[in-house]
Amino acid sequence: MTAAIVILALLFVAFVALGVYAGVKAVKAAKRGVDRTLTQARRTVEDTTLRAKSYGQGGVPGELAQLRLSLRTSMRATQEALEAGAPEDASLQESLALFRRLSAHGHELDEELRRLERDPDRAKVAERLEGLRERTRRITDSADSLRWAARDRAQRFAQDDLDLLSTQIDVEAGALRHWTDPQTPDAADRGEPKAAPGQGRGAADTAAPRHDRTRVAWPEPADGPTPAQTWPAEAGADGEADARRDAGGGPADGSRPAITARDPRLGTGYPWQKSARPETTN
Repeated sequence: MTAAIVILALLFVAFVALGVYAGVKAVKAAKRGVDRTLTQARRTVEDTTLRAKSYGQGGVPGELAQLRLSLRTSMRATQEALEAGAPEDASLQESLALFRRLSAHGHELDEELRRLERDPDRAKVAERLEGLRERTRRITDSADSLRWAARDRAQRFAQDDLDLLSTQIDVEAGALRHWTDPQTPDAADRGEPKAAPGQGRGAADTAAPRHDRTRVAWPEPADGPTPAQTWPAEAGADGEADARRDAGGGPADGSRPAITARDPRLGTGYPWQKSARPETTN
């Protein structure tokens, strides 16, 4: 019984401690959120005020407001660029450390410019404006250099990764189209596929037998006498034969015999002709 009471007491203390820890963490997170909101609101108000002074006021106050506005804008943009790229690129950690050192000089200059805005001696402030411009220019140039270097580095990495990804996609696309053949430049420009090696020769070889099949083989002549057929002789020979016939002589040697009709009993003919059937009489 005593052991159960001790265990329950320990569990109660543990739950209470866990609740207190969670409450403290929640309060701290809420406080950080409120501080962040207040800081952002204060920054927005200050930037708006400085922008209004730089455009609305002339002389020394307007010049000081312009210097503070350019300094704050450059430093804030550089801080955001470096903090955004530092988790992905370890090389930016050193750049971020250098920027923190530069930020110390920037905060010091911003505080000095703020004090000079409330200084009643405008002549003394005007004398120091040249040195303040030079300090502001050096700080902003350094910040801009770090910011653009970080952006160029990120852009270069993204371009290299995109080139590698494009190459891999082209290889994968070619592997998926494994049934196609590579195209020549001329065929690719015309949108025609390249002929496979030996395709033209194979087409010629297959075309020749196809043409041979259209030819009809003539049948061999049948056994037996075939009707003789002679072609007409030349015109001079015909005239000499007619003259000899008119003179009463026999047939000339160059006379042409009559062409005899084809004997239907012979077996010559075309393959597509059917054999003649004898007529039957009833």
